[in-house]
Amino acid sequence: MPRSSAKQKTALELLTRLTDLYPDACCSLTYDTPVQLLVATILSAQCTDERVNKVTPALFAAYPDAPALAGAERLDLEGLIRSTGFYRNKAKHIQGACQKIVHDFDGRVPDQMDLLLTLPGVARKTANVVLAHGYGINMGVTVDTHVKRLSNRLGLTSHQNPVKIEQDLMKLLPQEDWENWSIRLIYHGRAVCMARRPACDACSLTDLCPSAGQVTPVQRRPSKK
Repeated sequence: MPRSSAKQKTALELLTRLTDLYPDACCSLTYDTPVQLLVATILSAQCTDERVNKVTPALFAAYPDAPALAGAERLDLEGLIRSTGFYRNKAKHIQGACQKIVHDFDGRVPDQMDLLLTLPGVARKTANVVLAHGYGINMGVTVDTHVKRLSNRLGLTSHQNPVKIEQDLMKLLPQEDWENWSIRLIYHGRAVCMARRPACDACSLTDLCPSAGQVTPVQRRPSKK
């Protein structure tokens, strides 16, 4: 068995600390079924999970499953999800994905990566979320904006492309912890390692982070009166 690299050892230590910091971390999207998780994840693009969770109760009350979403009036669907942003494209993707689920997969969200990627609006990030939280299958590392930012700051990747970042992380972490890593890094990104003003003085990972104290806070421009 090959010896672990220094970067692998760092990644494992980071995972241990993140698990200690956020022992109860879980997917923050609200859903009851894999198709609802799929829809909520599509809605979360360029939108906070908090906002998505305000929208989905009414959406799922009106359209609880793939057949209902597939047959929805597009304007009604757009109206229900409007506040999540990019609502026309999201409605198109949600309806297209659900139509394909109904027609090609007997109404069931597929539990295989290659099949999920055939659904409109579904790339690896969404597919990883659905597989991990909908079916308990770790096929990759979910790379959202927090995972992208923190994995770079922690020196675990030098890439900006999410697919390349995912490939780097998959080499460093055990498969059974791929989604544990993502969820806990997302929690840390929200609570401590923010994009504009990372709270390095309050961070438990600073001794392992080459960017600690090196990120220049982004100053907000004064508003014009």
